[in-house]
Amino acid sequence: MYYVQDGTERCGLYECSRCHERFLDERIGPALMCPACGEAVADMEIGPDDEMPQNEETAVLQEVIEGAENVEKYDTLLSLAVTGGNYDWL
Repeated sequence: MYYVQDGTERCGLYECSRCHERFLDERIGPALMCPACGEAVADMEIGPDDEMPQNEETAVLQEVIEGAENVEKYDTLLSLAVTGGNYDWL
């Protein structure tokens, strides 16, 4: 699968409030750092006068998905949006 490992029974569906990216994650919590825009924010090459960048948890839990079939269905649907319907990654 694209977002989670095969056979995952339970995962969270998240949507980032900043970039509106939707993704699945095996970790379930009220908020996570977005993999799309969270990496772009953290620039660890700072000078002596710069402040340390803060990683914000902008991805909010929308739904907990349970059952291997439901997880696989959501993973497939979300991956089609990313890959544009290209099944070559399978």
